[in-house]
Amino acid sequence: LPTNPRTDYIKRLVGLPGDRIQVREGVLSINGQVVPRVKQEDFEQEQPDGTPIAITRYRETLPNGVSYDVLDSMPEGPLDNTPVYTVPADHYFFMGDNRDSSQDSRVLEVVGYVPLENLVGRAEIVAVSFRQSLLKIWSWPASFRSNRAFTDLHH
Repeated sequence: LPTNPRTDYIKRLVGLPGDRIQVREGVLSINGQVVPRVKQEDFEQEQPDGTPIAITRYRETLPNGVSYDVLDSMPEGPLDNTPVYTVPADHYFFMGDNRDSSQDSRVLEVVGYVPLENLVGRAEIVAVSFRQSLLKIWSWPASFRSNRAFTDLHH
């Protein structure tokens, strides 16, 4: 996190130095080219009270061929329409896959462009995943998502 280098963030790299990044109506564009996305089966999530909700899920494919899923929980979210961001030299642009609930490079005053020296590594695998907060220890068995445990992030 550029505003606090002691805080590690895991986000998806979508912009290299010199790239122009923009989101319009929730759709990512890199250098004026729309990043293709295909509707997938909705992502099922539980609210804190246990009520299930469905979140719209898309499969995006970057120009280099890398594909991944993104969530769109608000069709007109606060970060669904952005200005064009031009990534400065020696900096990178990152976005979260849960687009409407991600504090990422689109939030310039908190994250913004990430300098090269702030990069510490690449996420490779989801070790453990829970539907609810880890602070609620009693909920761990019921909220453990076995289908996400030990998932390779580079499929």
